[in-house]
Amino acid sequence: MATLENDLLRISIRPKGAELTSIFHKPSGIEHLWQADPMVWGWHAPNLFPVVGGCLNNQLLIDGKTYPIERHGFARQSTFDTTESTKTHAIFSLRSSDATRVHFPYEFEFQLIYELDGPKITITYRLVNADEKTIYFSVGAHPAFAVPFTAEESYEDYFIEFEQAEPLETHMLSSAGYFTGETIAVPTNGNRLALTKHLFDADALVFKNLASRSVAIRSDKHDHALTVAYPDFPYLGLWAKPGAPFVCIEPWLGCADSEGEPKPIQQKEAIQQVETGKVFEASFTIEVS
Repeated sequence: MATLENDLLRISIRPKGAELTSIFHKPSGIEHLWQADPMVWGWHAPNLFPVVGGCLNNQLLIDGKTYPIERHGFARQSTFDTTESTKTHAIFSLRSSDATRVHFPYEFEFQLIYELDGPKITITYRLVNADEKTIYFSVGAHPAFAVPFTAEESYEDYFIEFEQAEPLETHMLSSAGYFTGETIAVPTNGNRLALTKHLFDADALVFKNLASRSVAIRSDKHDHALTVAYPDFPYLGLWAKPGAPFVCIEPWLGCADSEGEPKPIQQKEAIQQVETGKVFEASFTIEVS
């Protein structure tokens, strides 16, 4: 377990999945990360790689061959090496191995880089291509933030504030977790989306065309807030297990498959790529104010 700390925040990251397990705000005494109650949802903030969401038949089609892959990929279940760790900086690394090649036939190093600076955490995904061919992949975040912030409040006191007031349209998912091609408008009040216990009854809200590059969790009762900024991520998911006291804010570079026939990996929606000998990087931030 790595712990990063300054005057405002103390965060913890475990080697399994290089997953954040705590975001503790010292001035307020508030723990902002969901504490993974296994009876509700047993994760804190899984990192999604090399796929985001579900793949048809739980398979990837690469160079004419199929490879078994679970929803959201294997990184969240893998043990990362801690290659650097200081008071405010840590790097976790997962290298390709016989275990990863069963699911994803590439040579790579996948890194999670955590930087703590004042009230802000910067999380960077870095993929180093150590193969002789282009690597195709998806990557994303799935942090769950505890709501309400204090015991004196209710979930319904809170809302998601988008950077801009804009029409929201969610892309619908089937019961199996694949896109159906349907979209539904999501009602808002200006740039506010109210949090309710039934907001996620039909699964995640998935936004593919947002102008907003950040969203904040805010309360009607006070000014304390948590903001996630995702300039490098074109897709955004919002989700909670219905009735649970948290909300996930999920920047994605990739997404689940759509219903129909499987496609080769390079034709998957929002697929990313990194050439031989090159390095891919994308970052997002979590800021407590």
